[in-house]
Amino acid sequence: MDYKVIVVTGTNGKTTTTSMLYNILCEAHKNVITNATGANMLPGITATFVEHYSFRNSKDEHFAIIEVDEANLKLFTKYVTPQYIIITNLFRDQLDRYGEVYTTLNKILQGIVNVPESKLILNGDESLLGDLSLENQMYYYGFNSSLEVNKEIDINADAKFCKKCKHPYEYEFITYNHLGSFSCRNCGYKRPKLDFAMEKIVEVNEEGSLVYIDGNEYYINQAGIYNIYNALAAYSAAALMGVETLHIFNSLKRQKSSFGRQETISIDGREIKIILVKNPAGFDQAINTLKLNAKAFNLCVFLNDNYADGRDVSWIWDVNFEVLNKEKIKALLFSGNRLYDIAIRLKIAGFNGEEFLFARSQEEFLEYTRSMEGPVYVLATYTAMTSLRKFLYQKGYIKKLW
Repeated sequence: MDYKVIVVTGTNGKTTTTSMLYNILCEAHKNVITNATGANMLPGITATFVEHYSFRNSKDEHFAIIEVDEANLKLFTKYVTPQYIIITNLFRDQLDRYGEVYTTLNKILQGIVNVPESKLILNGDESLLGDLSLENQMYYYGFNSSLEVNKEIDINADAKFCKKCKHPYEYEFITYNHLGSFSCRNCGYKRPKLDFAMEKIVEVNEEGSLVYIDGNEYYINQAGIYNIYNALAAYSAAALMGVETLHIFNSLKRQKSSFGRQETISIDGREIKIILVKNPAGFDQAINTLKLNAKAFNLCVFLNDNYADGRDVSWIWDVNFEVLNKEKIKALLFSGNRLYDIAIRLKIAGFNGEEFLFARSQEEFLEYTRSMEGPVYVLATYTAMTSLRKFLYQKGYIKKLW
């Protein structure tokens, strides 16, 4: 089968962006496959193509929307030339594996130089992705407005200094972390011209966002500013592929959560929402999404330090837990093999340690949640999220594991 391949890579948002673009193409009645569970390294990607292999020849177009781990892109592009490569953003993540953001960028660039024919769809608000010395044709997407009024970049932001001359950036506006409309007064480097733009945020709440993109109104059925970026990336790719606006509109409006990314699970009539967190930038955005809740809620934080999470958990000290409204949190529970580390972090953030709950097993977690009143949010690192989902699947609370 000859597929037109669209790759999604970057630090945060790969799985959700992949899901959004896949669903848009399904809405447009395209023949499309994807590695939906986030198996984004070479063996998992290979398995996706093997699973969908057919000896039958077809004259119809076939598309493959493939999420690819940043370090595995150079392995994938040895064998496949994607039609498009989407890069979402670059944040500090798995410090023991990637180091700082420039290491991650270089790993991605090593993959792109293998395929100069591939067109790039890049986050223009990501300062590390501007003015790349590549042969590829490039398209940029980004925000033209922001809800954030502060123009001063946070001390813990990941790319505060100009990639050209190391002078501090100035911002017309910041969306979150180091993303936004940036410029360098010293050397003149600035955000590239956007080909696709989110022009206005009409409303954001705990369920989703109403925005204007390129003059049209869209409802994104996933909460958080970061999911507006994911939707904008998927929109940009779909627009370049010639998908009708109505199909994009309908798909984003019906977008469902994917595999631990704001996934809602019903446990004995109680709704539990699981949100994957894996680095300071993503965790801060998850916290900002929680703050949109008008009512009080229960918060469970699962912290693991397995290989797939990153062994170094010092990044939790860069998460801005202090902005959480303590009065809105009914119960605060910790779990995972580093539960005490995250509990200490929340105690330092001003929470009352005497009220902390500790679930040393998933059975304990289940018992605690049964006694909680109101919404329950679970913020979990990757292996904690997958382990919890397996447990809930075995208990019959999840119908589809992968």
